[in-house]
Amino acid sequence: MTLSKAKINQIAKDLFQAEADARQIGLPSQRYSDMTMDDAYEIQTAFTKLKSATGLKIIGWKIGLTSKAMQSALNINIPDSGVLFENMKFNSGEIIPGSRFIEPRIEAEIAFVMKAPLAGADVTRNEVLAATDYLAPSLEILDTRILRIDPETGESRKIVDTISDNAANAGIVLGNFRHDVDDHDLRWVGALVSRNGEIEETGLGAGVLNDPVESVVWLARRMAQYGQQIESGHIVLSGSFIRPIECPPGTAINADFGSFGHVDICFE
Repeated sequence: MTLSKAKINQIAKDLFQAEADARQIGLPSQRYSDMTMDDAYEIQTAFTKLKSATGLKIIGWKIGLTSKAMQSALNINIPDSGVLFENMKFNSGEIIPGSRFIEPRIEAEIAFVMKAPLAGADVTRNEVLAATDYLAPSLEILDTRILRIDPETGESRKIVDTISDNAANAGIVLGNFRHDVDDHDLRWVGALVSRNGEIEETGLGAGVLNDPVESVVWLARRMAQYGQQIESGHIVLSGSFIRPIECPPGTAINADFGSFGHVDICFE
């Protein structure tokens, strides 16, 4: 790490207040050009501790930047991860108040709901499958407490900014369909995602590290480095196989996963 504990805690406090005020702050990477990914995860941890201190319960994890296209855009070669809290969960078909988010976007993903803890630096694919209760179609709602582009320099967010900001996570929408882990070849599970009745994006599960199960393997191994584990009952968003879709006010989203199910959400 290159940042002091005081700087890490201050950025976390800035993010916490920005979320409460529904506004954005400047890019931490602009203030601290030597920030590392370890610094960013420390900021994320401090940010999530502030949220937990309000009484919010952690319900799972999200994995991001799992596609080659998104990794290339940020000049990295690994995914990132963030924390899901209970107030982030929405029901399919729900209408989300316009004041809830700053600049919401959505992504289509396969969600893993766990029935047993998952931990260790050597977690295997078979262990992920054995620990999974069921799979469900899902949408992740992205938002950012950090500016996407610095207005003065034109610099875009970097990976350290995104990780600090809880991997840009803001919400999760689970579909009502549930599937056993061996019901489908997840590489071929895909979705047609429409915004206001028009197809915006399509994709297949293979876009997520070639197999969404491998995404959960990556998360469990990364968490082991920090003494963490995926708990029984946790939801794990395995990563998007489409590009983010902007959701300004009045947006209706439908994600049709075919036989895997569907997920709908509206933004007021």
